[in-house]
Amino acid sequence: MGREPANLGDILERVLDRGVVIAGDIRVNLLDIELLTIKLRLLIASVDTARELGIDWWEHDPWLSGRDRELVDENRRLRRRLAAVEGRREPHE
Repeated sequence: MGREPANLGDILERVLDRGVVIAGDIRVNLLDIELLTIKLRLLIASVDTARELGIDWWEHDPWLSGRDRELVDENRRLRRRLAAVEGRREPHE
């Protein structure tokens, strides 16, 4: 029984369904002295597969979730309150 060649859509669906992990290390040595080590880990998976693996950091990252603006506003409010408590005026931004 012959198999049909998979098209790009089929391959992508399989990869996202199961996930793919790519791992590697980069080391920079000079005269047998390690100067720098970079560990690279890449996971390619669908959002559902990542959640099944317990990976959901993008939902809590303020930069990715759009909460960064809320944090900037909260920081500004807290600085004003602190300045008022300390009895000084906040410098203009």
